[in-house]
Amino acid sequence: MKEVNPIITLLTDFGLKDEYVGVMKGVILSINSSVRIVDLTHNITRHDIAHAALAISASFRYFPKGSIHVIVVDPGVGGRRKVICLKKEGHFFIAPDNGVLSLVVQDEKVDEICAVTNEQYFLKPVSNTFHGRDVFAPVAAYLSKGGEIRHMGKKILLSDIVTLDIAAPFVSSAHELVGNVISIDHFGNLITSIDQEAFERFRQEEGVKDIVISLGRFNIKTISRSYDSVKIGSPVVIFGSRNLLEISINQADAGTYFKARVGQTVKVKSVTKHKSR
Repeated sequence: MKEVNPIITLLTDFGLKDEYVGVMKGVILSINSSVRIVDLTHNITRHDIAHAALAISASFRYFPKGSIHVIVVDPGVGGRRKVICLKKEGHFFIAPDNGVLSLVVQDEKVDEICAVTNEQYFLKPVSNTFHGRDVFAPVAAYLSKGGEIRHMGKKILLSDIVTLDIAAPFVSSAHELVGNVISIDHFGNLITSIDQEAFERFRQEEGVKDIVISLGRFNIKTISRSYDSVKIGSPVVIFGSRNLLEISINQADAGTYFKARVGQTVKVKSVTKHKSR
C-alpha cells in the first residue's frame, strides 16, 4: 500500500473522563504514525444516534477530500449490527450501521459501501464492548495508508444500511410550517429540523410576510440575524451555522428556559391571512 497522510476525524459519545479516546488514537498512530487526528467531538449525548448524525453531516465537508471520519456512537456494540465503511464526495466514513450516517446519505448519492468484515484489519482479540479500539481505529489507520474499501469486506447497497426516520419539515393543512427539535447544543440552543430553504419556500408559496415561531405555549415573533439582536435573557430565533432554525436565549440556556426536549414540535405560522387558493 502506498502510504499517504490524510486526516482522521473522531466523533464519539465517550467524553474525556476515561482513556477510550486516547487508546483509539494510540491504535491509529501505531499503524500510521504520520496521520493527523482531529477530535471532532467526544461530547455527543450518550447513545444519541440522531445527535451524532447531525454533527457528522454538518461537519465533514469542511475537511479536505480524502479525510477519514470515524463515528463511534454505538449502543449496539457487540450485537448484530454491522460496521460499515462508506465513501462519498471523496470522504470516507467508518461507522456502526445504526443510522448514524442517515443525513450523510439522505441525497442517496454514495460512491461505495462495504460491510467491514475482514478481520485482517482488526486488533486481536476483538472486545465485545470496545469496537472503537479493535475495529474502527485500525480500519481507519489502514485506510489512511492507502487501503481500499473493497479490501475491508463485502460490497453492499445503500438500501442495505439502516437509516433513521428523521422527518422533514412540512406544511400542514393549517398552513403552518411544522418541524421539530432535533438537538440541544452545549449552549442550550434548540436546533430544529427547519432549514432555511424550506422556510423560504414556505414564505413564498404561502404568501407569508410576518411570522411567529411557536414552541409549546411560547411564541416568538420574527427571525433575527444574531443572538444579541435581543436583550440578554430574552428569546431569539436565528438561522445558525448549519442553516437550521435555532431557538435560543441570548446568553442563557433555551433548553432550560423552555423546558424543551428533543422531538418537540416547532411551528412557523403566518400572523397575516394566507393567500387564497
